[in-house]
Amino acid sequence: MAVISENFNPPESFFQNACRPEGEDGALMLDKMNVGHLKLAEWGFAHLQIKDDADILDIGCGGGANLKVHLAKSSRGTVTGIDYSPVSVEKSREYNLEAVSSGRCRVIEGNVAGLPFEDNSFDIITAFETVYFWPDIERSLAQVYRVLRKGGTFMICNEDGGETDKGEKWTKIIKGMTIYKPERLRRLLTEAGFTNIAVDTKDPDWLTVTAEKH
Repeated sequence: MAVISENFNPPESFFQNACRPEGEDGALMLDKMNVGHLKLAEWGFAHLQIKDDADILDIGCGGGANLKVHLAKSSRGTVTGIDYSPVSVEKSREYNLEAVSSGRCRVIEGNVAGLPFEDNSFDIITAFETVYFWPDIERSLAQVYRVLRKGGTFMICNEDGGETDKGEKWTKIIKGMTIYKPERLRRLLTEAGFTNIAVDTKDPDWLTVTAEKH
């Protein structure tokens, strides 16, 4: 959750915007996430093979920075972002205005526990720094599995993989936040029907998990 500079000392209530950005503070949080998560996202993207005509969904699209990367990698495909924060939806649309205007990108307000898409809609689904906040992880993963196409890949990329205790302070500050260790994510993904589950970690505690639907 290292998205705040050392010289910025907001009240603890500010950090609830990491879960669901609201108002001016939420917009500020999204701006900081777009910058602060760049290296983590770059590492996560290295685990994906994205065809230039892929249909992609990013769950919890936040400020829209990862949508822009997807658009560059899938130059002939479509990219969809979904977020349950209206502030995030607005920010993501603004950040990718040209692609949204051309119809190559759409950003939708919605919840991962009830994804508003038909079965087998996407080749790639990503979740950067968002599964912490999914209120019903089992139901949400079932929804991801449903809308992913056969042969498709789902990727989770988290800054905190739960192998150290540094994230405990954030779970105390941010209501509704859960940090998942690799073994638990592997079990949850297996129970949801995913196969070929691969886990990768990087210091200090970064975690990427990829899984496929067959």
